[in-house]
Amino acid sequence: MRFYEEPAKKIPVREFDVVIAGGGTAGVVAAIAAARQGARTALIESKGYTGGIVVEGGTALHSFFNLWKAFPGVEKRQVVKGIPQEIIDRLIERGGSTGHVEMVTYYDYDSVCTAIDTEIYKLVTHEMLAEAGVHIFLNTMLVGAIMEDDTIRGVITESRAGREAFYGKAFVDCTGYGDLSAYAGAEYTEPNDHAVANAIGVGGVDVDRYHEFCKDQNLAQVAIGTRSGEPGKLVRVGFERGNFPEDIQKEVDRIGMSFITTTLHDDYFMFIKLNYKMPVSPTNRDEVVKAELELRQRMEAAIKVIRKIPGCEKAFMARTSPSLAIRRGRCIVCDYDITLSDILDGVHFEDDIMSYGFHDCAPRLKVKDGGTYGIPYRALRVKGIHNLLVAGMLITSDWDAHMSTRNTVCCFGQGQAAGTAAALCATKSVGTRELEYSDLREALLDAGVYLEN
Repeated sequence: MRFYEEPAKKIPVREFDVVIAGGGTAGVVAAIAAARQGARTALIESKGYTGGIVVEGGTALHSFFNLWKAFPGVEKRQVVKGIPQEIIDRLIERGGSTGHVEMVTYYDYDSVCTAIDTEIYKLVTHEMLAEAGVHIFLNTMLVGAIMEDDTIRGVITESRAGREAFYGKAFVDCTGYGDLSAYAGAEYTEPNDHAVANAIGVGGVDVDRYHEFCKDQNLAQVAIGTRSGEPGKLVRVGFERGNFPEDIQKEVDRIGMSFITTTLHDDYFMFIKLNYKMPVSPTNRDEVVKAELELRQRMEAAIKVIRKIPGCEKAFMARTSPSLAIRRGRCIVCDYDITLSDILDGVHFEDDIMSYGFHDCAPRLKVKDGGTYGIPYRALRVKGIHNLLVAGMLITSDWDAHMSTRNTVCCFGQGQAAGTAAALCATKSVGTRELEYSDLREALLDAGVYLEN
C-alpha cells in the first residue's frame, strides 16, 4: 500500500462543556439531558436528521413497562420515564405515536406496543434538541480524538464547513459503532454476533386484510390503538413464521424477512425488516458496501413477496433507511459488564441509573417475576478513559444479555443518564469516576427518571 503524508495545518476549535458523538437513539436523549443541566453541549451526527435506529431499524419501541401481562397478578409499572416519555408525549400531540397501547396477543413478549411515525420522530427530536439549547452539528463526521494521556481533550470532525476540533470537558459516545471510544484508544471487541438490517416502509396495503392473512398463520401479534386518526384499530400486526407454500417460505428465509410491523396509517406498514448476517464486523467499510447492495436487493424481493398477500397486491416501497442498521458494532470495555443473570434475576445496583424490564428473547428469557433490573452507572464508564461515557448498544458483551440492553428504550434511559453525568462532570471539573453517585441520582430523580427503591 502506498501512503501520502498529509501536511500539518491549523484547524478551527470550538469549545464546549459536553460533546456527544452520535445523534441516534441514546444520543438525542443524552444531549437534551446535558443541556438541561446547564452544560454547553455539542451533538455531532453524521446524517442530516436525528433518531438513529429508532427511525431506521425497528418496529415498536421496546419497552417503557415491565412485562406484567406475562405474570398474572403482577402490577403494571412504567419503568422508563423522564425525557423518553416527553418524546412520546410530544409525538402523540403531533399524531406521531400510538402511545403505550397494550398488546392483545403475544404479550409474553412485550406487554405494550409503542409505535412511532419515523418522519415525525425526526422532526420532534430535532425541535426538542433546539429548545434545550443543544448546539447541533448534522452532516458532520467524527474522524478522530485528541488525547492527553487518558483524557480526551477534543474530537476532530469533517463536514462541508471543513475540518474542525471540538474541545470539551466530558464526552459521550453514542455512535452505535463505538467510533469515539475506538479513536480514544479504549479497549473493545468486535463480536459480529448479530445480523445487520434495513427496514422499508411499504405503501399501498390494506392493514386489516393483512391481519386476516396473519391470523391464518402462526400466532398473530395484535395491538389496538389509533390509526389514521381513528381509535380502536390495529396498529401492530404480523407473525413470527408463516405456513407458506415451500417456494415462498424459501424466499422469506433467504431474504431474512420479518412479517411483524406497526402502523399509524390505514394503507402503510411503517417497518418491514430485512436481515443479513455479514461474514465480518459491520465496521468493515468494504464489506458493508456489499451488504448494502444485498439488503437493497432483498428489499425488492420483499415487495414481491408482500404482493402475494391479500390486500397487498399493489404494495410499493415508500421509504428505506439511508444505510444499513446494526444491532452491534464494537463492544466497549467498561468498568462493569452486565451479565445475563443480572438481568434475569432482576439485580439492582448501588449505582443504578435506570430500571428496565424487557428482553428481546422473551418468552424464552424474561426478567424474574415480571420485575426489572438495574443498569449501573459504572457500566457506562469506559475503562481506562478519564472523561468518556458510552450509551446505547455499545455495552454488554454477552449476547443474551445484550439482547436486552441494546433495545431502543433501554438506550433512551442510558442516554439520559450519560448526558446528565457528563454535564455534572463538566460542571464540577471531575472525571467520570470522581463524580459522586448521590449527585447523579438526585439529578436523575429530579428529571423524572424512575429508579427502584
